[in-house]
Amino acid sequence: MSTHSGKFNPKLGKKPQNDPDQSRFVYKDDDEIDKAFNWKQFGRLFSYMRPYARQMLPLIILMTILGTVTKLAVPYLTGVLAIDKAIKNSDLTLLYIVTGTVLGLYVVQWAANVFRIRYTNIIGQRVIYDIRSSLFTHIQKLSFNFFDKRPAGSVLVRVTNDVNSLQDLFTNGAVNAMIDCVQLAGIIVILLLINWKLGLAVMITVPIMFFISTKLRQKIRMAWQDVRLKNSRINSHLNEAIQGIRVTQAYTQEKENMKFFNGMNAESRQSWNRASTMNQAFGPMIEITGGVGSMILFWYGTYLIQQGEVTVGLLVTFANYVGNFWDPINRLGQMYNQLLVAMASSERIFEFLDEKPSVGDKPGAAALPKIEGHVKLEKVVFEYEPGRQALKGIDIEAKAGQSIALVGHTGSGKSTIINLLSRFYDVTEGSVKIDGVDVRDVKLESLRAQIGIVLQDTFIFSGTIRENIRFGRLDATDGEIEAVTKAVKAHEFIMSLPGGYDTEVEERGSALSMGQRQLLSFARALLADPRILILDEATASIDTETELKIQEALKVLLQGRTSFIVAHRLSTIRHADKIIVLDHGEIKEQGTHAELIRHGGIYNGLVEAQFRFL
Repeated sequence: MSTHSGKFNPKLGKKPQNDPDQSRFVYKDDDEIDKAFNWKQFGRLFSYMRPYARQMLPLIILMTILGTVTKLAVPYLTGVLAIDKAIKNSDLTLLYIVTGTVLGLYVVQWAANVFRIRYTNIIGQRVIYDIRSSLFTHIQKLSFNFFDKRPAGSVLVRVTNDVNSLQDLFTNGAVNAMIDCVQLAGIIVILLLINWKLGLAVMITVPIMFFISTKLRQKIRMAWQDVRLKNSRINSHLNEAIQGIRVTQAYTQEKENMKFFNGMNAESRQSWNRASTMNQAFGPMIEITGGVGSMILFWYGTYLIQQGEVTVGLLVTFANYVGNFWDPINRLGQMYNQLLVAMASSERIFEFLDEKPSVGDKPGAAALPKIEGHVKLEKVVFEYEPGRQALKGIDIEAKAGQSIALVGHTGSGKSTIINLLSRFYDVTEGSVKIDGVDVRDVKLESLRAQIGIVLQDTFIFSGTIRENIRFGRLDATDGEIEAVTKAVKAHEFIMSLPGGYDTEVEERGSALSMGQRQLLSFARALLADPRILILDEATASIDTETELKIQEALKVLLQGRTSFIVAHRLSTIRHADKIIVLDHGEIKEQGTHAELIRHGGIYNGLVEAQFRFL
């Protein structure tokens, strides 16, 4: 049955209102972020602009002031000089001078805007680059428990959609807001200087407008947060659906899966419509307020003309300034909406950036020197979740060069031990030591650089065969790459491919067989030349013929290295120096293959069970 159905999905939450038969994802990390807008976070977001402030900010400010001054000069020239003096007195010379001056000011304004837009776009794109880079770099440093509770799609949406939503803010939003504020301040001063009575009358509506718009701010912010939440869930589901497409088609659950997706898609559409409706409410409110202000201007302005306090040209100047007054207020309202969208995304970005790795370097941790490979687990207890022990007092010792096999039923703790050796997790109690040094006391990079891992579900990156193998050691030569592929019997199949080592493989190596992908992962691990080699079900997906080739190679390749081998296929571990049998996080038996067979316990039963099914 489909894993996406309402009954069997492990990530269920409340059911979508538009589809009572389906449920939606509710992830812990996707809980709505209900935080008040705060200037501290705003400052943190704009701190990414600081490295570029000295380079370009002075020029941008200069262009901003120049463009604003030229724009504010035009209404005065056209109203006071052109109408009240040139036209009233039939002074064509003055009219030509004013007209030429206005045209010149428009050219200056255009040039200033061109340069300003160019440089703000440069800064904006650099800031977006820095934010995305710092986020991706930080995510790579986070521990496995972070990814255990978050689907890949949820992480993906932070690096792509949430960062992209900041682009408008940094490329033009912030600078435009600064321009509008300067323009507003300039208009207010000019209006009050020209006629303070008429100026105050026009600005009566400004507090009303701000009061009404303030009431919508909280709702708009929460609405855009909800949009981000819904989009994150869609991305998460899409990632899972694509990864599990074979299972979906194998069980003919396409209709069920589509029904589930449609429910999420409809919720996303409804959420966007709600946020967009609130967003669009700003424009009409500003227009209505501006219309009321214009009515006040012409009503009171006509009265003042009759009283002889203002002229027709002065009233036209006022009208032009008032027209320029409402436009920046409208843009600032839209800018605030844009800021709310950006802040909703920044909250989600900073949530990840503030996440601390549960596994990291201690202050003053030293690099692990070149190791011999003596591994010791002492009284190790580990819990993935508090109160649920995956390992219970494990004691294991592997001398340098020994091969240790870990066997047991699913969930017995084999892979957990492997994860602790590489320090993907830290022990809850006890210690893991290599050459007598606790792995928690050394730098992670120096530890993992000396450990090679081959997993059952090996990952092949998009690129060439050569690039995938070289991932084990980036400075390896082509000769070294060819040597390790010959050692693991991969050279023959690589040369049979159309491009040989330069054959392009798609993501996850879908064009290669399971066995071929596993051979490449062997070559990758061996190229790194680790002192400790971990094989976690590394031969489980390989056919018998390929396994025989690898067994021959491993006899030579494992020589001199400490190795930990996890395997259900017991024929691959019979020559191990020590076999450890695990059950529910405890060691039940240990010894060589022959010793455990003579003992006649759990291991002997596993061997007999496998041979019965051969």
